[in-house]
Amino acid sequence: MHDLSKLSPVEFLVGARYYQGTRSPNNAEREATGVSRAWLHHKGRNKHHFEYWVDYSPDMSDPRILAGARMPRRYVAEMIFDRVSASRVYQGEAYTDRSPLAYYLRSRERLWFVHEDTKKQMEFLLRMWAEKGEAYTIRYIRTVFLKGEGPGVRANKNRLL
Repeated sequence: MHDLSKLSPVEFLVGARYYQGTRSPNNAEREATGVSRAWLHHKGRNKHHFEYWVDYSPDMSDPRILAGARMPRRYVAEMIFDRVSASRVYQGEAYTDRSPLAYYLRSRERLWFVHEDTKKQMEFLLRMWAEKGEAYTIRYIRTVFLKGEGPGVRANKNRLL
């Protein structure tokens, strides 16, 4: 079910037309037309993309400001696997367990719209993947992170994020 929307015409045809193998076809579509309709369609239907979680800020003093809502852990975990998979596809033999973290760190400053808790969780898991490897991180995600432990546990009210 992951990324099933890629089979829709608006996404599939762009993928076929702009496929290069080393980067997202959505970037090529964006460069050619000024907007990626495939990406707008995709991120609006797939909860493992942090862009799905952008909404108007709940701060009613300025409702025009967009802000990121906190992502549920299952989608943060799915996003980690999505980023790892994309890094493997686009980097081929150059891929290492550090590649997804390096990609994230290059764009971190531009992610002002991602909820701070989501950013912390992403970076924590990507650093773990880079430093401790795939097997360790997958085991951690399954046995700790998805059980509501680890980063993102609020001290106040002892509420899980």
